[in-house]
Amino acid sequence: MEERNVDAVVVGGGPAGLSATLWLARYRRSVLLLDGGSYRNHSVELVHGYLGSDPTPPDVLREKARRDLERYPYVTIEQADVPSIDRRGDLFVVHASTGAVLARRIVLCTGVRDEVPEIEGFDEHYGKTVFHCPTCDGYEARGRRVAVLGSRPEVAAFALGMLDWAQSVAVVTGGAPLEVSSSVGELLASEPVRVVEEKASALVGEPGHLEGLRLADGTTIDCDMVFFTIGHHPRSELAVALGCETDEDGYIRIDEQGLTCIPGVYAAGDVTPGLQLVQVAAAQGTAAGVACAQSLRGELGAPTSPRPAPDPGSLDDGDEGAGLHWSAGGDR
Repeated sequence: MEERNVDAVVVGGGPAGLSATLWLARYRRSVLLLDGGSYRNHSVELVHGYLGSDPTPPDVLREKARRDLERYPYVTIEQADVPSIDRRGDLFVVHASTGAVLARRIVLCTGVRDEVPEIEGFDEHYGKTVFHCPTCDGYEARGRRVAVLGSRPEVAAFALGMLDWAQSVAVVTGGAPLEVSSSVGELLASEPVRVVEEKASALVGEPGHLEGLRLADGTTIDCDMVFFTIGHHPRSELAVALGCETDEDGYIRIDEQGLTCIPGVYAAGDVTPGLQLVQVAAAQGTAAGVACAQSLRGELGAPTSPRPAPDPGSLDDGDEGAGLHWSAGGDR
């Protein structure tokens, strides 16, 4: 199959990838968005806190963004997985399930995979009364009884933080002891936080109407909502293979413009360090998309791209435009 040729390939069709694609298109750069269709919030009924759209179903937010992109002739969106990306000189060869693509820039918006508890009824309740992000969904827990699943060291802080909203919190550790300092233990004891060193076996109640959490010993903890913190794994394999630096947790290190340590490779969204919210991901996608487009200024683009503006940064002081020229390309 003949390789296609674009200015930029964006990997990932969540808020970061859609936003990066939008801003590359607004700079009239040819961009291919490769969307594997695996969304972190695929089971969530509503996205909260997005300015102007609070709340809204995540699939509605995605579809609206896709419709916005339809008016830009420089954008192609494909449902495709990307198993690998190679270098070819100054270009990148993106090996997508829909075929190979040559690109001058890459924007990685590949997101995060969450570990979920293995308990009966989880799939039916997830995104309705069971959540992993207190910042995203904590407000809906106001005045309610909450169970928190997890035994990681940060679960104590997670549970105490839920008291910003919850009436009471029960920490269910899965049978493992909750290892906290004596001062944290005293703080837990002084608040309406109950620690249960037992395994959870099932969620009780109809989807959307949780009544309790059944434990392996047969007892039930009455609760209205469940939050969990087990593990989060950034999908940074493509970045690592390209030589990008990651932090100790595997998140891709970027600068304020979304640029990684590899020239031409940008990243945005949950796969990078920091606050993981839809609106933050969209903002990072904007920064990466604009910076990526501007980095191409004066550079010969793909055959499908309009003729680019010259790069004034390539001129020495005092040249006064003497060497200014347009790169070859399509009509402006």
